[in-house]
Amino acid sequence: MGEPAIERPRDHRAPLDRSGAERIAHTLRALADPTRLQVLSVIAQSPIGEVTVGALAESLELTQPTVTHHVRILVGEGVLVREQRGRQVWLSLAPDRRDDVNDLLR
Repeated sequence: MGEPAIERPRDHRAPLDRSGAERIAHTLRALADPTRLQVLSVIAQSPIGEVTVGALAESLELTQPTVTHHVRILVGEGVLVREQRGRQVWLSLAPDRRDDVNDLLR
């Protein structure tokens, strides 16, 4: 006799369509860089939920142009929010992506 079937809870979401799969793949390519993951990690761990580009560069021991390059990609992908305040640029996780980023970094 065979083993009894194990019932698993089913996710009620529909399978990904091509457009959804391409959108996720594009986001994953943007995140699949060690420096960008570090950028997200520093911002996610910030006690105030945001950091300046200068603080990021210092924390990661990178130049500001290098950090700016990676930030531009993450902002373009909608993962980060960039806010100019006077002469400083502040970065935070996009509110609608915060949970996803925190899950990814666990």
